[in-house]
Order: sequence, then C-alpha cells, then structure tokens
Amino acid sequence: MTEPSDTQPRQTLIEYPCDFPIKVMGARVDGFAQAVIEVVQRHAPDYDPTGVEMRPSSKGNYLALTCTFHAVSQLQVDALYRELTSHPMVKVVL
Repeated sequence: MTEPSDTQPRQTLIEYPCDFPIKVMGARVDGFAQAVIEVVQRHAPDYDPTGVEMRPSSKGNYLALTCTFHAVSQLQVDALYRELTSHPMVKVVL
C-alpha cells in the first residue's frame, strides 16, 4: 500500500472552475465577518463580499458565514481552508 504524497494530485469529484461555498463559524464579535472576508479575498481576489450569507446561532453567541467564491483549483480551496482554520477568530470551517 502506498502513502499519498504531496507530489501526487489528490483525487476530487469537483470540476474546476466552479462556484464553491465555504461555511465559517465563530463567535459573534466585532470584526469577525470582516476578518473572514479579508481571508477569502486573499485567496479569491474577485470575491464579492456583498453576497456573504450571515446566520446567527439560536442564542446569538455565534455567527455562521457562507462565502461562495469562484474556485479555480483544489490548491486554492485547500490554501483558503488552511488559513481560515488557523485564524484565531474561527471555530469551524465546513
């Protein structure tokens, strides 16, 4: 059995380019939405933040953002996911 390596492309069922929704959850604090939008725009410069969907949790303590961006490759999506998951304001990325 061979181990996957970073040099082999990962198999994916997604065909690029495509519109790709990514959901990001974090505490409902000032600056959270703007911080997420800035990260998304670093990886997808053509992302239009006016389309971000915001949904507070039932008790209002958390905020879920859905950012649908134009993804051009799996590498782009992976890099965005890595940066979002390492951001101190972000709790979960789906």
